[in-house]
Amino acid sequence: MVYHVLNGDSLAYSFPAASINGEVIVDREGLIDGGLEGDDLLSFWHTRADSMGLPDDEYHRMVVAEFEKIRAAPAGAEFNLWFEFDLFCQVNMWFVLSLLAGLDAEKKVYVVYTSWLTKEDKHFWNGFGPATTAQLIEAFDNRTLLSEADIQFGRDLWAAYKNGDLAELRRLSKHQAACYPHLEEVIEAHIDRFPENGQTGRPERVLAAIMKNGLTDFKIVFREFWNKESIYGFGDLQLMPLYKKVLVDGV
Repeated sequence: MVYHVLNGDSLAYSFPAASINGEVIVDREGLIDGGLEGDDLLSFWHTRADSMGLPDDEYHRMVVAEFEKIRAAPAGAEFNLWFEFDLFCQVNMWFVLSLLAGLDAEKKVYVVYTSWLTKEDKHFWNGFGPATTAQLIEAFDNRTLLSEADIQFGRDLWAAYKNGDLAELRRLSKHQAACYPHLEEVIEAHIDRFPENGQTGRPERVLAAIMKNGLTDFKIVFREFWNKESIYGFGDLQLMPLYKKVLVDGV
């Protein structure tokens, strides 16, 4: 059985046109923010439902049911993880890898990145959105196979992230592997959200610089932030609270 784990409904909408064989699993989480508490999956799901403002039953229908397809996969299954380079996507991918690490059955796991892009491209960090059908096929053709050690490393990344262990994340960021090509840069961006000594986080500082001359239109501010810090992969839900904080309190 072949599975394609897609990060979000946007990619799920464009993916069928590529006619790549396999069952689609849509990751609808946004683990870059919100609560992560829970010693087991059941309690973790409850925390996440609260964070997303959804009743437990709706969250299970929309989100958990997709992840359960991973946990119920048969032996010998192949998983293709379609995740972008930005922090939002990478955190979600680490969680998926933690689920895959818990499967006892034999499996093959690949990561599919936006292989047609270079660092100079505007959409380097988040390139699946504007991707053409041909580019999706190219990305799949250039997918990277993960070793069992790579999968276990993904679980380690998720554990450190879930526990808020920034020191451990920084240590893990030094690891070099083809399936984690921009790990150090992404983790540093995350750590920069939580500076020491009461300083302001990097996203807030960037917002303040954008808004310093009286620019307050959120759509324009969002676009400018995205141009400068697309490494975070923030959407409206992540940026709006920070925008309001800077608007009211400044930096």
